[in-house]
Amino acid sequence: MSSKKPTDAELQQQPIIVINFINLVLLQYNQYKNELQSMAQKIGELESEVEEHKLVIDSISPLEPERKCFRMVGGVLVERTVKEVLPALETNFSGIQQVIQSLLQSYKRKEQDFVDFQKKHNIKIIIIILLYWLTPVGNELKSS
Repeated sequence: MSSKKPTDAELQQQPIIVINFINLVLLQYNQYKNELQSMAQKIGELESEVEEHKLVIDSISPLEPERKCFRMVGGVLVERTVKEVLPALETNFSGIQQVIQSLLQSYKRKEQDFVDFQKKHNIKIIIIILLYWLTPVGNELKSS
């Protein structure tokens, strides 16, 4: 049984193939991280909006329905009554909450995909290991 030995050209290409594969894995890793970070940022923004809506709803709910209030619509401040504004605020409030729930589900799926990707490519976070070895406990283990 003779096995064909790789040629010099094939041997020279192997490191390039490995480097290209590593670069591809790193690119995908960074894409996952960026997507998760972007989703987390959007969720944070929406949670702030929910808090603002809740604050306004709590503030104007006890007011008389005919009382004048102002609302920003498309960058324009318009005069309305509490009875006109409150239902719209409550609708927006519940809509934003639904979007947050949807984004949280998407985030969890994407996060699980990321974990699976890391397992598939045997990616470990080396920084944690390095930080461990830089701590006093890690130094004691190294010296023993």
